[in-house]
Amino acid sequence: MDGYIDVPVAPKAQDARRTEAIKLYGLDAFEGMRRAGGLTARCLDGVSDLVRDGTALAQINAFVLEFAAAHDATPATLGYKGYRYACCTSVNHVVCHGFPNEKKLRDGDIVNVDITLIHDGWYGDSSRMYVVGKPKRAAERLIQIAHEAMMQGIRAVRPGARLGDIGHAIQTYAHSERCSVVREFCGHGIGQVFHDSPDILNFGRAGTGPELREGMIFTVEPMINLGRAEVRMLADDWTAVTRDKSLSAQFEHSVGVTSDGFEIFTLSPTGDHMPGIELKTVPA
Repeated sequence: MDGYIDVPVAPKAQDARRTEAIKLYGLDAFEGMRRAGGLTARCLDGVSDLVRDGTALAQINAFVLEFAAAHDATPATLGYKGYRYACCTSVNHVVCHGFPNEKKLRDGDIVNVDITLIHDGWYGDSSRMYVVGKPKRAAERLIQIAHEAMMQGIRAVRPGARLGDIGHAIQTYAHSERCSVVREFCGHGIGQVFHDSPDILNFGRAGTGPELREGMIFTVEPMINLGRAEVRMLADDWTAVTRDKSLSAQFEHSVGVTSDGFEIFTLSPTGDHMPGIELKTVPA
């Protein structure tokens, strides 16, 4: 047993479960992930119209519920371990898992919206940063760095690479831009299970960890802080915030390992990858 398991034909959704072995999926799984990931990306596109001064976070949650119902999908977070909402909305210094409650967005805020839709048994998991009005330069820079950190990690994905290469690429880039990487949370295997093996750390040493193989499916989702990396949990046991109250930003894609590289399942169909911010990339 080498820690991997082939899944050439997708199991029934009710039979899917987390295992310690890393699943290697076939072509049908990639097609299922394209459909689920594409649906989540379209939902995130729709969120753009809601992000404005005075919008209550609960309105975003309501939109996700309505979108899911209209497209024969289910929000994966709804009822997950007691979580009561269809998405997560993390504003300014909230790192992740913020509640989409009656709090209203204000001009200058930045917000991460994290959505996972289950469609035909497959989980499409993705998040994006949005800005309310015109962001301050520091916030704009942080968002650009967070997006590029994710992309640096994704560009490290190819058969024969190691899991540590992903985290190393993310960490190296973020630190080069004088930002910090949150260590308490990470990416994860995905498919017909919300959180599966392996864990995808956002830091690490190149050339270490399990080998990447064709058919692996997982998320890459670094959380980048403008200040220090330390976080603390609020009393609700869900919401994580930066300990020094500095701004935090995150992007997330669901990714599959192909024969010669990677496929991103959750790209925006309209190219709205970084709503309200100019997309800047760094050569690979």
